[in-house]
Amino acid sequence: MDEKTGRKRLRVAVIGCGSIANAAHIPNYVANEGVEIKYFCDIIPERAEKAVKKYACGKAVTDYHDFLKDPELDAVSVCTHNDMHAPISIDFLRAGKDVLCEKPAARTLPEALEMQRIAHETGRLLVIGVVNRFGAYNNLVKKMIARGDLGEVYHVFASFRRYRGIPGLGGDFTRKACSGGGVLIDIGVHNLDVILYCCGEPKPVTASGEAYCRLGRDIAGYTYLDMWAADSGRGGDRVYDVDDFVTGLVRTTGPTITFEGAWAQNIGDENEKSFIDFLGDKGGIRMNYTGDFTYYSAQDGALTAQKFSMKSEDFYKTEINAFVASCLEGAPNQAHIDYAVQTSKIMDAIYRSSEQHREIVLD
Repeated sequence: MDEKTGRKRLRVAVIGCGSIANAAHIPNYVANEGVEIKYFCDIIPERAEKAVKKYACGKAVTDYHDFLKDPELDAVSVCTHNDMHAPISIDFLRAGKDVLCEKPAARTLPEALEMQRIAHETGRLLVIGVVNRFGAYNNLVKKMIARGDLGEVYHVFASFRRYRGIPGLGGDFTRKACSGGGVLIDIGVHNLDVILYCCGEPKPVTASGEAYCRLGRDIAGYTYLDMWAADSGRGGDRVYDVDDFVTGLVRTTGPTITFEGAWAQNIGDENEKSFIDFLGDKGGIRMNYTGDFTYYSAQDGALTAQKFSMKSEDFYKTEINAFVASCLEGAPNQAHIDYAVQTSKIMDAIYRSSEQHREIVLD
């Protein structure tokens, strides 16, 4: 109980004390007066201990099973690599805890569906870290589409291409057994999720795509300027078997969706940005991944372009605060697992389509 407000404080654990935990989850939990961090957990002891010292709270633990059944623990953030998302989330759901799991929901579609099933079975909250759903720009675009500013949105195109941006070579990001995929599951998941969110959650019907493993497979010959996850490898096996370029077409109960994504490509353009184009019969929007967007239309016989810019915001702060509120109120928010599994279905279908070289019908 918080002494100042007299309200219940949410007691949480952060599992995985790497980049995303320290950049987003931990500092925003610490900043929220309604939260107490009880545990910092990481298989690398130094990481957990460093978090305890830095934030002056909590206990450092290397095995999450040590506090799995702590009756005082209310919720957890799962900030591990993709292969541990499902087992850890499911264990805590079954232990009666609410869970915020980083994106993607899981390494594979069956794992994501099992997470969803257990969340419904236990009645606990399972929220996925698709943080863009909490951004003001994305919510404004969603509002504009819903009220008809674009008319019928019949097609959406997403570009999320980098020049040479593979996050580590031979590490957890580039081993399919750990990550489940490459650029599609790492970056594409955000773009596809934003599209479904802004367009009112249309259901995917069919998907066709190709995923290429090209530039990164020659690990010794891959040339780059910087690499933020260069030290992410476990065991030194140096495996690279995931996609570094992907393209696809998705038919939904709403608009069609096409996309192109690259971790690495032999096209370098300093002006290239990640963006999403929403095409409607009354207007269209190009939204940059940084958030700002332009609305294109026509008025009185003239073409118009209206720029929308807002003060920068911390998506992660809004996401963490929304999760805390959901836990305390017992109500799901816009990043609930039921929405996230739709993106998992699309990614699974794209990968299967690439393997089989045919269109996939989704259930």
